[in-house]
Amino acid sequence: MNSITGQPSLEKIKIFGIEVANINYSDFLQIFDNSINNMRKMHIAYANAHTLNQIYGNEKMKKLYSSFDLIHPDGIGIFLASKIMFGSRGLKQRITGSDFYEHLINESVKKSWSYFFFGHDELTLSQISIKHPKLMIKGFNEGYNFNSEEVLDKINKSNADILIIGLSAPKQEIWINENSKKLKSSVVLAVGEGIKVFAGKKIRGPLLARKAGFEWFFRFMSNPSKNFNKYIIGNNLFLYRVIREKLNFKK
Repeated sequence: MNSITGQPSLEKIKIFGIEVANINYSDFLQIFDNSINNMRKMHIAYANAHTLNQIYGNEKMKKLYSSFDLIHPDGIGIFLASKIMFGSRGLKQRITGSDFYEHLINESVKKSWSYFFFGHDELTLSQISIKHPKLMIKGFNEGYNFNSEEVLDKINKSNADILIIGLSAPKQEIWINENSKKLKSSVVLAVGEGIKVFAGKKIRGPLLARKAGFEWFFRFMSNPSKNFNKYIIGNNLFLYRVIREKLNFKK
């Protein structure tokens, strides 16, 4: 993919072989602004503890994520990992996708950036325009039963500045990678379940828990049996791998 040109040089850190942008919310919004104003394509994926566990030791996944123009950090896990591995050279701000999407919506309304939403179900998609009546939405397509060529045609005919894709990971990243040369939107952003944030359907943890970096625990407690592997086993596995990588750096 790597279609980015006309963007300022970004500082990056490497975790599990993946280059992650060391950005704050302001930097992130500026990337969108530069891409849309200069009509330069930018395909963006996210990296959190869960996706990095999927990538770890998997060369196919590493190659897939490395094809993106930008990988943005998502959540407390990767933020803490960067501090363990790189100290003061770690990530300069804890970025969460859910918080960023709210910043992005506000900026989009101000600058009249247009959207196409692809993913999840029709009810969720229909609620986005209700939740954000001032957001310029050019089209929708649900993400469960779809024909790729038909979806591509709808997206490109919409001339939307920003394409939001909310399929599961790595399904959404694979789809973007396979269709990267055909997509015309300036920014293509993989958001996964984050598409529910746009629709106002994602239940978030209390503000205090969010600020303390414990929103993941709130999500775990919302459905412990379903989320045990992802958050309890997954987070501990991620921490173990981060510490092992840190020790390997010192050798």
